[in-house]
Order: sequence, then structure tokens, then C-alpha cells
Amino acid sequence: MASVNMSYLDPTTLMLIGIPGLQDVQFWIGFSFFAICLVALLGNTILLIIIPTEHSLHQPMYVFLAVLAATDIGLCVAIAPKMLAIFWFGSCSMAFDACLAQLFFIHALQGMESGILLAMAFDRYVAICDPLRHASILTPSILVTMVLVVAIRAMVLVGILPILIKRLHLFHSTVIAHSYCEHMAVVKLAAEDIRVNKTCGLLVGFTILGFDMIFIFISYILIFQAVFHLHQKEARLTAFNTCTAHIFVFLEFYILAFFSFFSHRFGHVAPSTHILLSTIYLLVPPALNPIVYGVKNKVIRKRVAQIFLLNRHSQQ
Repeated sequence: MASVNMSYLDPTTLMLIGIPGLQDVQFWIGFSFFAICLVALLGNTILLIIIPTEHSLHQPMYVFLAVLAATDIGLCVAIAPKMLAIFWFGSCSMAFDACLAQLFFIHALQGMESGILLAMAFDRYVAICDPLRHASILTPSILVTMVLVVAIRAMVLVGILPILIKRLHLFHSTVIAHSYCEHMAVVKLAAEDIRVNKTCGLLVGFTILGFDMIFIFISYILIFQAVFHLHQKEARLTAFNTCTAHIFVFLEFYILAFFSFFSHRFGHVAPSTHILLSTIYLLVPPALNPIVYGVKNKVIRKRVAQIFLLNRHSQQ
């Protein structure tokens, strides 16, 4: 690694320090995040076992839920191993290209999660506003196409970010004040003009998160209009009840996402607070999503109970 005027030319290694200001206690903080990751991995793995094997769950909403579960597992795998290695073992160094790979997978999986939430909102819109055509509109081929579009959109748009970072050669530091490789945390290390990187980061964020959030809001405005036009109170409650799990997941994802996104660029939040909240944003939704949908769905609750009862009987 060459040093030029206290700067670093084409560094091959970066250092992640974890949570600035909390290095003395991040060893113990790691246990909380480890528990959250375990819940997320266990819950989403159970969903991926139950949904394909339970015929009554072979519906668009649960197909999307299975994709969401796989995405959540991917997020945990992308962030947790290195983060816990920093917290527990002081393993702070990371190859520059490995950092960019982690950055890509984390942000691409976030983009996929946002797109799947939009697809789920569209499913709820069709199911409530045009129930007779639900099966003919959301056919298996359409579901596969929607998932592929969501995945390709996220990979192509997010893929621009590490490519733009690779065009930067001079860095004023190689120390990232974060527990994982986040786009702006890496970009701010550069000692060159980063306006293109910052602008593209904002455009990618709005193109994915902003676009999806706007259309989810539109879907729910139309859904609520249709629900309130139903004459029977029980029918209104039943229709609304089919959306509550998705509304909860949608709100938790986007509130945390936008706080993390804008606080890093425009806010004056303490670094330790920002990093804790951005990590919570990445890890808590994957842990909560299977719990929320498991509680709401009787079939999933029953199958989960059967899995744990079978394990208990086999141990006895």
C-alpha cells in the first residue's frame, strides 16, 4: 500500500472498527445481534421448509413470503459473520474487494426486500380490489417474472455503486467507522471528488426505496377505498385483517430504512447511534418478518408447533 501526502493510493485492505465510541462494550452488544441473527435464521428457514411443503400456502402472498425469507437469510449471512468477528475477536481488517462485495450484497438484498414488499402490496391490491381475477392475474409465470425483475433491478442498480468506488484511487484513510461496509461509509474515505458517488447513491436509493414506497402507498390507498366501500362490517374487518401483517412489515422496513439512509447524508446523529440503528434496520426486520406472518397464519403456526413437537418426541 503506497502512501502519498498522508493519503493511500489504491489500498488493498480496509479496517472496520465496529461501533465508534462503544468499542469497550461492543463485545457484549455482539451477543444481542447474535441472538437476533439466530431468530432470523431459524424463523426464515422454517418458513422455507413449511411454504413449499404445505399445499394450502401455494398462493402468491406466500410465494413472495418465501422469497422474502430467502432474502432475509442472505442479509444475515452477508453482515453477521464479519460484524461478530469484529466485536468478539477484533478481526477488523478486510480486503478492499471483499468490502465492495459485502457492500453490493447488503444493498442489493435490501433492494430485493423492498421490491418483494411492493409485489406483496400488489398481491393484496388484486386480492381485495379484483378477487375474481386474482388467480388469472397472478399466475405462476407472472410470479416468477416479478421476482426476476425485482432481483435484476436490485443487482443492476446497486452494481453501479461498487463500480464507481473502484474508479477512486486516492483515499485519506483506510479506517471505516462502521461494523460493515456501507456505501457512504466507504465513499467518505476517498480523497477525491465523490459528488458522482453521492449523487448515484441517492438516485439508486430513491429509484428502489422511493419508487417502491410510493407505489405501496398508492396500493393501500386503493385497498382502503375498496374496503370502506364494503357494506358489511365483518367483510371490512376480514379484508383489512389480510393486510395487517404486510402493513406492519412495510412500516418497520421503510421507517428504519429512511432514517438510516438520510441520517448518514444529512443528519447530525452520533456515529454510534447511527451504526446501531442501521444495524438494527438490517437485522431486526429479518427476525420479525417470520414471527409476524407466523402469528397471523394458522397453517404456519400449526406446522411450526408440529415441527417442535416432533423434535421433542424424538429426543424423548
